[in-house]
Amino acid sequence: MDLRIFTEPQQGASYDTLLTVAKATEDLGFDAFFRSDHYLAMGSADGLPGPTDAWITLAGLARETKRIRLGTLMTAGTFRLPGVLAIQVAQVDQMSGGRVELGLGAGWFEEEHKAYGIPFPKEKFGRLEEQLEIVTGLWATEVGKTFSYEGAHYQLVDSPALPKPAQSKLPVLIGGHGATRTPRLAAQYADEFNIPFASIEDTERQFGRVRAAAQAAGRGADDLVYSNAVVVCVGRDDAEVARRAAAIGREVDELKANGLAGSPAEVVDKIGRYGAIGSSRIYLQVLDLDDLDHLELISSQVQSQLS
Repeated sequence: MDLRIFTEPQQGASYDTLLTVAKATEDLGFDAFFRSDHYLAMGSADGLPGPTDAWITLAGLARETKRIRLGTLMTAGTFRLPGVLAIQVAQVDQMSGGRVELGLGAGWFEEEHKAYGIPFPKEKFGRLEEQLEIVTGLWATEVGKTFSYEGAHYQLVDSPALPKPAQSKLPVLIGGHGATRTPRLAAQYADEFNIPFASIEDTERQFGRVRAAAQAAGRGADDLVYSNAVVVCVGRDDAEVARRAAAIGREVDELKANGLAGSPAEVVDKIGRYGAIGSSRIYLQVLDLDDLDHLELISSQVQSQLS
């Protein structure tokens, strides 16, 4: 089971904070550092000192880290034109020496679009499908040849389809809870399917849909990596769990029901239950980015029992 650190910087984090967490992620032996792609805080958070852009952040981290994978859960398709996104991601992949993964979603948070003057189209899923076709098509085009595309939302004419990522096949992640269109898109374009904040029962049901869609598309069901994103709150004793829960404004019982919370043994047991239904990768949503002792505890007493 791979454990990856997943951050939500829109809730309040500077680049320097993210760099500190990413370096701890690498030093403590975690597999990857991922971040959300949002420009506005949610809930009661003040969001200070303000948002950081996902791909600018990852470009910086690409030069400051050596081993960990880097990526997004999920880049908002509404934020970037697909041709520009293909250039950005390929460049960051080059800057990292081939350690980047692209999670791409439709975008959903209307308020952040209003706050920063970003168009929020009514039809987002059709745009996402075209974006996936364009981004992967640009990367797959042979050097010296051109890529053209005529869609309902985007048109490209004789693109040189440059630059290329450092990886010959840069992993694409698709995720979500949708019962029909999401599995179909994952089957067609994804190297990994991720379901965020889902119970073991809902995870098993959605994985089954994606596996069936992959087979219907002529792929092996096991051609994809299957993963979860889950909030994490681990403590050596009940008091430490309660303190960490309070720091992120959550209740312990709720976290235990909906996330990975409790003692290291409790968390290892629940991760094992996700593994039993096909998940091979867990993105640990870490909400208190100043609590590096939390990461050390997860590394030494959770991750060490999963290898």
